[in-house]
Amino acid sequence: MSAPPNTLFLRLEGALQSWGSNEAKFALRRTADAPTKSGVLGLLCAAMGIGRAEAADSWLPKLANLRMGVRIDRPGIRWWDFHTVGAGQRMRMAELKAPKKPSMVGAALAETLTPSKVKTRAETLLSRREYLADASFLVALQGEPELVAKLSAALAKPVWAIYLGRKSCPPSRPVCEHPPGFYNTLEEALSAVPLQKRWHNEPLPQILPCVMDWIPGYDGEHAPDDAEIHYDLPVSFQPPRHLPRFVIRRELVVGEDVQVSRETGTSVWRPKGTRADYNNSEYKKVRAERLVMDHAACMVCKAPATTVQHVNYRRAGGKEIPEDLRALCRLCHDACTMLEYGSGMTTNRIDPCDPIWRERILAKRKEIVEFRSRGQRFRKMKPEEENG
Repeated sequence: MSAPPNTLFLRLEGALQSWGSNEAKFALRRTADAPTKSGVLGLLCAAMGIGRAEAADSWLPKLANLRMGVRIDRPGIRWWDFHTVGAGQRMRMAELKAPKKPSMVGAALAETLTPSKVKTRAETLLSRREYLADASFLVALQGEPELVAKLSAALAKPVWAIYLGRKSCPPSRPVCEHPPGFYNTLEEALSAVPLQKRWHNEPLPQILPCVMDWIPGYDGEHAPDDAEIHYDLPVSFQPPRHLPRFVIRRELVVGEDVQVSRETGTSVWRPKGTRADYNNSEYKKVRAERLVMDHAACMVCKAPATTVQHVNYRRAGGKEIPEDLRALCRLCHDACTMLEYGSGMTTNRIDPCDPIWRERILAKRKEIVEFRSRGQRFRKMKPEEENG
């Protein structure tokens, strides 16, 4: 029996992402070169619908115990943007009046500024913000299997929107693209996921840098000489408060430590489509019920209805309700199928009751009739020509 998964994978890839570090201060907001632990744990809290105020007591102590490793598949390009805040908002003015006498310095410093004494003016705060453009990271989080399963379920159906550091940075690929698994170490986990090229001729890097947790007592008694200290272990999000943690940097060799996937990432990701099960007994009951509701008449041409059309596949496979189906004749059903083919439809399908589809369905139905009539005449005439 295989061990339950203890490692959660996150694919953090997007046009822009920004992970605030301890260097992000005031009007100059820099980004770290890889996702921070504070940013990743905040992403998980958003997926579970946990607010900043309640996270400190209920979830951050559990999430902080997760061991985190980041594989830098594409470091991205550093890119700057200007950000304006508070257009027309009253902002405090930085004014200081020097005391006339040295003996008045102490009294001036001890003076309490009340709201009536604070001078403000309408102003706009301009800041510079740094982003990573076209970067891609693989994050591995190791912990208790029960917690990993709960986080994986939350990422599959997030309560709040997931973003890459800032709300203006949505992911371009599914965050839970890689399924959880069981691995003994972070390095083993980061090596297990193949590197995926964006196109076939894309040049591959020789090495993939990794940033991994180093925990005293778990990984050894003394931190390695090359260990770094990152102040991104969150204790509270509101107000923001962080503790330091040790991290180490390692390199994985492409082709040896990390294999290369044969598939490329250029195809557009689409959710797995649900297909109808026409042999399902529950579906057959609903199908018969829908035919009775529509008086066994085609919804388009009013000819005798012999089948039904799915207007959506959200409950397909035996969980359909009558509202998911429409009665059609065979010709109109074939016309709908031909119109749907190659149009990129996923869950929602053509609704024959929608007026915007009626003329197109009738035109395609006429085309099918003419094509089949020509084919029938050709088959009837062919033996006569051969005999002649």
